[in-house]
Amino acid sequence: MIGLIWTLSAHTRYYLRRYMPTNRLLDTIRHRRNLKWGVPAMLLAAPYLLIANVCTNALDQEAPGWLHLVVLWAIWNALKFIIMGPISLVLLVRARIREAGARRRDRTRETLSRTPRQEEPTTYVAAR
Repeated sequence: MIGLIWTLSAHTRYYLRRYMPTNRLLDTIRHRRNLKWGVPAMLLAAPYLLIANVCTNALDQEAPGWLHLVVLWAIWNALKFIIMGPISLVLLVRARIREAGARRRDRTRETLSRTPRQEEPTTYVAAR
């Protein structure tokens, strides 16, 4: 039974990761060259919060109960985008620190390879 639940959750996660637009966008933002878009992506939380607000107001006026699922979906997606902003900043800082260290190591290697090496004096042993 546990194996069945595990398999079902793995397939569900794969489906959601592969085909849901917000997950694909967040996966794209996590790449190094797109980390700069994490903070502007936080603005995408606003439409989701607006959707949640509209649905909540409709539920107060006796709308169908399935709108609760829409509210949960909208809030979940809004939270994903709100959290991605600070996470992308941390990832960007970490990547830049790593890149600066690599540049420093490359400069050090380059200067070491340019300096002339001191040739060791060769000693000849007289043939007997």
